[in-house]
Amino acid sequence: MTIFSHSEKQTEEAGRRLAGRLSPGAVVALYGGLGAGKTAFVRGLSEGLGIGARVSSPTFTIVNEYPGNVPLFHFDMYRLSGEDELYDIGWDEYLERGGIIAVEWSEIVPNALPEDAVRVVISHTEDGGRRIDIELPEAQK
Repeated sequence: MTIFSHSEKQTEEAGRRLAGRLSPGAVVALYGGLGAGKTAFVRGLSEGLGIGARVSSPTFTIVNEYPGNVPLFHFDMYRLSGEDELYDIGWDEYLERGGIIAVEWSEIVPNALPEDAVRVVISHTEDGGRRIDIELPEAQK
């Protein structure tokens, strides 16, 4: 699925739309450069899950937890050097908690992501917008 966005609100809407297709325990692996809109996408994901908290980038804390009927665990791997650091902070336990896990900078920890992770690639377009490519695992198509 490909979505074109020309505003932060449209990027958030793409996240809201995806939230309705996710089951507890899903991992959403986000890819995109600085300023691509990954955090805006997660804000929409949070809204789509019915979470009323203000979502912000967890760049310095590594993970932000947002409680809800299905909790959202928002990871930012930007400051990690690889999977070892991720496992040190309890990655396995997060995978078992039954929430939705959104992972910014997923390319830093490729071997830690489950095979059935949803891939979201956000890239800049020539007209200043964003192209959001969402790849769902076979079980969710």
